[in-house]
Amino acid sequence: MTGADYLLPFRTKLRSMRTESFGADPAGARMERIRRSPHFVDGVFQNPVGARTRPSGSTVEFAKIYFHKEQRARRTPTGTVPVHATTLADLAAPPATGLRLTWMGHSSVLAEIDGRRILFDPVWGERCSPFPFAGPKRLHPTPLSLAALGPVDVVVISHDHYDHLDLPTIRALAGTDTVFAVPLGVGAHLERWGVPPGRMHELDWNETATVAGISLTATPARHFCGRGLRNQQHTLWASWAVTGPEHRIYHSGDTGYFPGFRDIGAEHGPFDATMIQIGAYSEYWPDIHMTPAEGMRAHLDLQGGRPHGVLLPIHWGTFNLAPHPWAEPGEWTKDAGEEAGQAVAFPRPGEPFEPAGKLPAEAWWRAVSQPIAHPWRRPRGAESVAETSRGDMDLAGER
Repeated sequence: MTGADYLLPFRTKLRSMRTESFGADPAGARMERIRRSPHFVDGVFQNPVGARTRPSGSTVEFAKIYFHKEQRARRTPTGTVPVHATTLADLAAPPATGLRLTWMGHSSVLAEIDGRRILFDPVWGERCSPFPFAGPKRLHPTPLSLAALGPVDVVVISHDHYDHLDLPTIRALAGTDTVFAVPLGVGAHLERWGVPPGRMHELDWNETATVAGISLTATPARHFCGRGLRNQQHTLWASWAVTGPEHRIYHSGDTGYFPGFRDIGAEHGPFDATMIQIGAYSEYWPDIHMTPAEGMRAHLDLQGGRPHGVLLPIHWGTFNLAPHPWAEPGEWTKDAGEEAGQAVAFPRPGEPFEPAGKLPAEAWWRAVSQPIAHPWRRPRGAESVAETSRGDMDLAGER
């Protein structure tokens, strides 16, 4: 018996594990369009700036950090995450200013803009995984059901990773009349899950679709794609610039920092609000996710280099996806906003707010967080090392 004979049953098992949640690979006319994209080179989609898409450094060292008992405890809340209790009632009336955002957790945001409703990266599933029995489990419930959310004009997807493209959620939305705007290639997944091609706008970077008077432009991002055991890099990832008659908003999707934010801002901004990824960062994958400091820098780049509009932090608080403490993204973003003089909204999951109105500013995570170190803070004056160290380890509720 050869080595290949040993591999055959294993390969068969892998194929049998490719459940519907893995989606579908682009083929036919869709694949031909992908090959014509200027961003598809040498058989794969390319980033605007070079990026390592696999974790760097020692796998053993990463495992020590990730599975260390004390560190694992810091990556989850110590109590019940305070989900906003009256989301449904609060959404009943239209926004007074014409723009309202409701963070549903992680990267899922309902944006009500100039009389239209846009749902970004909706994930209502219990796990961001292809399997219902394994993978990161949500740390708080969804603020309301998809059915209670009511009709939306367009669903916008940033890329095909499980924490942004969720099979049960898309299946539910496929049964409505909503339109989908997705990056090039992602339509293959949606078609397999029941979304008719006529209800999809599948865009390359810098292409625009207009839905109900709202312009949606797929803009560059620095990330990667893939849902299966073999990632072919045949589906694109994107951020999104959205323009209505009166307002402009931006959703980053997942991205590492890159200079292209300035170009996006010059072309499509400035924005009344940005939704920026500030969680699930790590030194092991510095090119594909942003730290809160980088997220703040990206927001300022998008706004022409100065504080403007409102930043809504996303991609944190709902799933445990990185070694950093659970509440660190919120705490760090709060510091970054104060240092930059930039308005930042900190809603509880499900808490609607209008960027032109009073912003939710309470650090709600502190009540259910382990003590948080603040290594990003600059030493203050001539304090001793001991004083600085003591000041940089606060109980979450003491600041």
